[in-house]
Amino acid sequence: MNKNVIHTHQAPQAVGTYSQAVRAGDMVFLSGQLGLEPANGNLLEGFEEQTHQVFRNLRAVCEAAGGDLGDIVRLGVFLTDMTNFARFNQIMGEYFAEPYPARAAVQVVGLPKGGVVEAEATMVCSPT
Repeated sequence: MNKNVIHTHQAPQAVGTYSQAVRAGDMVFLSGQLGLEPANGNLLEGFEEQTHQVFRNLRAVCEAAGGDLGDIVRLGVFLTDMTNFARFNQIMGEYFAEPYPARAAVQVVGLPKGGVVEAEATMVCSPT
């Protein structure tokens, strides 16, 4: 199988041993994105600010892979406080239109860099 690594400076650099995304055929697997600013790697303050940055970062990686947020078919969401779930849904609605991607959302004890929200995605693009 042929795998292509996707990388962009418009999203934060990986904070571990992983790629921002990997394309295999018409599937693109996007690693989890935190609310980090791409330019300096700083974590934004607050749930809403981090959530918006998560979606901006995911969009940047999608675009680097030749797609956009509308090509995402599955989203995995990690929240450190499930009381933020309703607000997450509202913010997500600013970035996605129907039909929405399939999604799982779970509460976790902690996230890297002290983040309060993270999302990963699977995207389908036209064959290259």
